[in-house]
Amino acid sequence: MKLITSTVTLINLVNHCFDFVIDNSAIYRIDESHALKHSMEVFGYAKKIYDAEIIKSPYIENQKEIIYSAAIGHDMCDKKYMDKKEEIARYQLHLSDYMTPSDLEIMGNIIGTMSYSKVKVNGYPDLGEYQLAYHIVREADLLAAYDIDRCIMYDMFRNHSYYSEAVEEAFKIFDKRILKMRKQNLFKSDYAKKESLKLHRKAKNMFFRFQMPFI
Repeated sequence: MKLITSTVTLINLVNHCFDFVIDNSAIYRIDESHALKHSMEVFGYAKKIYDAEIIKSPYIENQKEIIYSAAIGHDMCDKKYMDKKEEIARYQLHLSDYMTPSDLEIMGNIIGTMSYSKVKVNGYPDLGEYQLAYHIVREADLLAAYDIDRCIMYDMFRNHSYYSEAVEEAFKIFDKRILKMRKQNLFKSDYAKKESLKLHRKAKNMFFRFQMPFI
């Protein structure tokens, strides 16, 4: 009975996380590069990393709600679109019937410190027993960053660029940031290391193909 109750609670939590994504994307006009599709992709990667890591670190079973909610809602508190602290607080309030106050606080800490730019400036935060949960969510977001179409869409939406201009800008970002993530040792888990290698190779092949005219 307890397992069934726990599963139902987790399903309800995930449903409410995605409800928040849909609502916030509409309120703040969050474009497709950071909205529902991206949330689903990061959630999917977080689940895969979690499933691989729980074998070695079974204690993270008690942190599943933190991992899933942070993965789904991380970009609903992105400073590119809104006030980060205010939206983290609003997201925590939205989930207050499904998570404990301490879990909500940890989730907020993960969301507030996991971005590429934050890590490059400040390094990793010290979250103690939740450090692995933090890296699972952070790595899931980085794996989703290998999607160049997402990068193109962001530039087209935010800068009102033509497609050709957005493609050129996307490849600059890939060359400057995405293709350097493995050298910067940003992946810690075995799953993320293996998956990032596959995505890195695929991105490099695509990168060289696009040196020629894209049409």
